[in-house]
Amino acid sequence: MKKSELFEAFDLFDVRDFGKVIETLSKLSRTPIALGTGIRPFPTEESVDDEDIYKGLPDLIDETGVEEDEELYDCVYGEDEGGEVYEDLMKDEAAQQPKCPENDIRSCCLAEIKQTEEKYTETLESIEKFFMVPLKRFLSASEFDTVFINIPDLVKIHRNLTQDINDSIVNKNDQNLYQIFINYKERLVIYGQYCSQVEIAISCLDNISKTKEDVKLKLEECSKRANNGKFTLRDLLVVPMQRVLKYHLLLQELVKHTTDAMEKANLRLALDAMKDLAQYVNEVKRDNETLREIRQFQLSIENLNHSLLQYGRPQGDGEIRITTLDKRARQDRHIFLFDLAVIVCKRRGDNYEMKEIIDLQKYKITNNPTTDKENKKWSYGFYLIHIQGENGLEVYCKTKDLKKKWLEQFQMALSNIRPDYADTSFHEFKMHTFSRVTSCKVCQMLLRGTFYQGYLCSKCGAGAHKECLGRLDNCGRANLGEHGNVKHEKRTNGIRRSSRHVDPGLPKMQVIRNYNGIPQPSAQDGPPLHIQVGDTIELIRGDAHSLFWQGRNLTTGELGFFPSDAVKPCPCVPKPVDYSSQLWFAGAMERLQAESELINRVNSTYLVRHRTKESGEYAISIKYNNEVKHIKILTRDGFFHIAENRKFKNLMELVEYYKHHSLKEGFRSLDTTLQFPYKELENSVGQRSNRTGGNAPSLFCGFSFVTPPDYSFVPPSSTPFWSESEIILCSPESHLASCSASPNLSVNAARLGMLTDPPINNCSSFFPFSKTIAAHDVLFPCKIDYCNADKC
Repeated sequence: MKKSELFEAFDLFDVRDFGKVIETLSKLSRTPIALGTGIRPFPTEESVDDEDIYKGLPDLIDETGVEEDEELYDCVYGEDEGGEVYEDLMKDEAAQQPKCPENDIRSCCLAEIKQTEEKYTETLESIEKFFMVPLKRFLSASEFDTVFINIPDLVKIHRNLTQDINDSIVNKNDQNLYQIFINYKERLVIYGQYCSQVEIAISCLDNISKTKEDVKLKLEECSKRANNGKFTLRDLLVVPMQRVLKYHLLLQELVKHTTDAMEKANLRLALDAMKDLAQYVNEVKRDNETLREIRQFQLSIENLNHSLLQYGRPQGDGEIRITTLDKRARQDRHIFLFDLAVIVCKRRGDNYEMKEIIDLQKYKITNNPTTDKENKKWSYGFYLIHIQGENGLEVYCKTKDLKKKWLEQFQMALSNIRPDYADTSFHEFKMHTFSRVTSCKVCQMLLRGTFYQGYLCSKCGAGAHKECLGRLDNCGRANLGEHGNVKHEKRTNGIRRSSRHVDPGLPKMQVIRNYNGIPQPSAQDGPPLHIQVGDTIELIRGDAHSLFWQGRNLTTGELGFFPSDAVKPCPCVPKPVDYSSQLWFAGAMERLQAESELINRVNSTYLVRHRTKESGEYAISIKYNNEVKHIKILTRDGFFHIAENRKFKNLMELVEYYKHHSLKEGFRSLDTTLQFPYKELENSVGQRSNRTGGNAPSLFCGFSFVTPPDYSFVPPSSTPFWSESEIILCSPESHLASCSASPNLSVNAARLGMLTDPPINNCSSFFPFSKTIAAHDVLFPCKIDYCNADKC
């Protein structure tokens, strides 16, 4: 197949260009190999050409009305191998139970949770009794540990969990069932170890069965004693992986059929806890696979005297060419890119010789667009520039696509090192490996994986997910005054009172039952907080699985601890933002009206509108390639985004970002920025449109530097652009007007040709620049459409 017919991994993983994925699979379905298997090729009908693909899956979900609780993606690894065994084990128990009446589905859900937990615990006990004990004499210590992993620990936990679930459903009318699952979440994280090692366990068991006849016979004997030979040990070892990924599905069904608002809210907490557990288990499994990959890298690199694990997760490896200022010749190298460093190697047969380690914490990445015009192999380059001005590096890639891939991978690594909001609210967050199971300070969900799971504040010790950094409260426990000064708290009768309370944006809770200090919080927590129905509590500290939370009663100003089930979240009433003064804001507008508004404008003209069908939701409409495209702006947890990897606090931030960054971050085929707000003066846009053509805008003098399609930037030598040089403009028209450079420029821009039609003879006011240009900034020429000496 041609390269243009293939999709990239992230087109599928991020659901960026799912149409491309389907197109590739369609072509594969028509190959002789596929046809030879009897697979029917697809599609059987012609595709609709004019379908708007830019809505993406979120819009399709929105249109088809998928319920909020419905699982769009489920954990599926190991489904074929263990799913049937798991279902058979559970059905054996279910077949003995009377059928539930249709009008009491909730009772059926509770019965299923209780019965399947009992049956699963029996299965674990049978593994321990009928396989572990008899086989201990036949296996070496290492083989025994490899095959049975941590089964004894699972048996202990599930005996207790079964007892607690039975007690809750039979004796307590399931009122505390949600709390049981919340409390067990951190105990069940040992499934991460089990699921990441079960494939090795099965492989070891298969190898033993092939090489040791006595063990093979003993395994068959054990199976007959355990379940009349219906299930082998190999079958049963997969069942725990299936079970841990079922809890959130069982609870989801229970939530769906629970009508009481309070019970439903509590069960949602349990559901979130089990979803978090399933994601944690998957991430631990993935990390263990990554660790095996890193160990392979380690073994293949000679003269590497320290562990690669300290550099974070691998982002990619491959062949590049590299040059530095003191070594002008390009050198062929193989690099291993990690989050924190680049290992530069020279290939030696099947192995590599380590030449250099580049600490990415000291560098930033800059594109070199001038190399893209050469259109030959190994000519596509970008720069690694030292933050403190030391020797820089230029990296060359074999093809344009490889350059794009490397730029994305380097940008991801640098984003992990220096994430947005890393120093927000006086924190100092850095990537960190947490030795213990840790929950995020913001969302209370687990930091997932086995290494570099998240970020740790070196000042207050808080841990957080990368995506949660922008939502943290101020660092430490001190209250910050109006200008960031620390306000000390006064004590009155043992109760702390703030001399002046400044709302830091903490969550607000509404009191639903009175609490007068009985039962008391534990001594390590602190004094109780007396609350009454109707009070509003500002939540300071509260884990989902804690019985007591810390907060401030806004009615009395008192601080203390109170029962977590005595409050509920206050209804969220977001502060309305007025965007009417923005040139891009169109207010409430339907798609057809937006298309009518934009279709006769220049390409890259855009507007932001209220989606009339969904109150409070927005969309971007933009003209691109002479068509109007629509992008839904998604909102979640108070943030706006069109791509999952980048979120904004308001529409102004989102629009400002995409004025300077291509929309292809979320939609690969939509390669344009937001350039012309639709309310901008029509004649201004029209003049620019007539002179530039296509999608390449020509900006007013002094606004910014861009490269029109018919201009080229020609450096006077091969010296990298960050060194001092002369900037020359070339054009087919050859209309030049000189303009002296300002002494404010640290780059020696000696000559700058002004390209106009007709030529401009008086443009001295173009300089000085309002901004001093640093030695590593990129200057691109600007095509000037008109010049008024008074306003230029």
